[in-house]
Amino acid sequence: MLGHSARDRSALAGVLLLATGALAALAPPAQADPLPPTAVAMGDSFISGEGAGAYQAVTDQSGVAQGFPRWSASNSNAFFCHRSANASIQVADLPGITHRVNLACSGAQPADMASASTARPAGRTVAAQIAQLRSVAQTGDIDLVLLGLGSNNSQFTFGGVAAECAGRFVADGYTGWWEVWIHFANWVTGAELNERACSDADFATATQLAAARAETTAAVRQVLDVLDEVDADGDHRVVLQDYTNPLPPAYAEQYRTEDGRSDTRDKYRALVDERYAAGCPADIDSLAPAHRFSQNLGGLVAGVASTLQAERPSAKITYLNVQRAFDGARLCEQPGSPGNSLATPLRVMDGPSGVHVQSFTPYDKFDIKRVTDTCQSYYQTCQESWHPNAAGQRALGTCLRGAWLAGARSVTCVRSGSGAIMVQ
Repeated sequence: MLGHSARDRSALAGVLLLATGALAALAPPAQADPLPPTAVAMGDSFISGEGAGAYQAVTDQSGVAQGFPRWSASNSNAFFCHRSANASIQVADLPGITHRVNLACSGAQPADMASASTARPAGRTVAAQIAQLRSVAQTGDIDLVLLGLGSNNSQFTFGGVAAECAGRFVADGYTGWWEVWIHFANWVTGAELNERACSDADFATATQLAAARAETTAAVRQVLDVLDEVDADGDHRVVLQDYTNPLPPAYAEQYRTEDGRSDTRDKYRALVDERYAAGCPADIDSLAPAHRFSQNLGGLVAGVASTLQAERPSAKITYLNVQRAFDGARLCEQPGSPGNSLATPLRVMDGPSGVHVQSFTPYDKFDIKRVTDTCQSYYQTCQESWHPNAAGQRALGTCLRGAWLAGARSVTCVRSGSGAIMVQ
């Protein structure tokens, strides 16, 4: 009896094993863990977090993570993309997003989306942003892309425009019309610097803006094509953000004159020092053209968005207008600048020292030429100037949250008189 019972138990075990195997064969295969919902930042300095500090190491084309190299290093170093832990993509409250990646690079141009920026002059040693996007898609489900392009292109660059206008103001204040024999170097091109306030044509002509819009449209189209190819579930939103102006429409009263002189006078050194200390060394007459330039950049980005929305009616494309996101908190808009501003002050160094010049008072005209030449030779020493600071990036993060939640074709972000950020 004992032997018979053992045989019965053995037979039963065999039947159960066969049944278990059959059920396993019928069951669906185990599913891999879903990719984490991911937000990606692409584009230029206003997206990378230039000016917001806490810059992270950036992997170059060779696959080497580049930390801060030193101030005298080549500006082509990947680190100077200045991808900040304080960038809006990192600090924005984005419900449903669990992973964030910053691929933006300070100074990026439309061509850098599909090609490594080393393919053009003054580019950095990073891979094409689209190539980096493909890598992100291997480990994340891309649900949101924040993209900022347009202020740098083959026609003009934001840094070039800023340096030109600030340089003219400083040169005019320190030399005077009668010292025409002094040859000041232009901060960007090396040409002789004139002393006139910047006009609309000095920022960008209509022809240049049209060409820049065409370049930007083509680049964003390439990004959209690759997203459709690599996104895990095919469901994603692309937010095209435009730009804020770091300077106000008008200066606060205390920054309009100094020592009895305004910038309509000859040789107004005290006024140069005052505005430089406050972060806004530019002519009053340059402010209106500068704001028209910002509006033109907004029109450029809005035009790109509308073109691509028409081409791809089912795509989720949002134009995010942030031109008024810093209202009341631009440099020199209120007394107490730059401490109460959402933008970084314009600052230069006397050589790649790591120490910013705080005042031009100790310098004569030849010293000032040396300082401005530092910005030309080592652009990283002044590239943080006139960008959103960490507080400014938090404000832009609130704008991004609004665009993400609204899901609309167009969203406008405005800072109220109380300082609240409103999304409309």
